[in-house]
Amino acid sequence: MVFQWVHLAIILFLVGGALLGALPLVASRLVAPRNRAKDLGLPYECGITPHGPAHVRFGINYYVYALLFLAFDVDVLYLFPVAVYYPHSPGWAIFWEFIVFLGILALAVLYFLKKGVFTWPRKISF
Repeated sequence: MVFQWVHLAIILFLVGGALLGALPLVASRLVAPRNRAKDLGLPYECGITPHGPAHVRFGINYYVYALLFLAFDVDVLYLFPVAVYYPHSPGWAIFWEFIVFLGILALAVLYFLKKGVFTWPRKISF
C-alpha cells in the first residue's frame, strides 16, 4: 500500500474527532467542583427532597404510547425522501406507492383504535 496525503488527512480527522470527543470529558474532570454533598446523589425532584422508593413503577400505558410514537415517527421519516423525490419522479408509480404506504399507516391507526390502545384508563393499577 502506498501512503498518500489522503491517508494522512483521514488519520488527522480521526485523531481530531477523538480529541473533540474526549475534550468535554477531560474538561469536566478539571473544572467540575469536588464537593461531595449528600444531596448530589439524590434524584432531581423539582427541588423537593424525595420520599419513598427511588424507582417508581409506571403503568404499561406510558410504554405503549412511547412505542407507538416511535413507530409512527419512524414511518413519517420514510415520507420525507418520497416528498423530496416526488416532483422529479416519472409517472404515477411513486404516487401509488405513497398512497399504499399511507393506507397501511391508516389501517394500523384504525386497528389500534379498535383495540382500545388510545383510550386512557381512569385508574392505573400497579
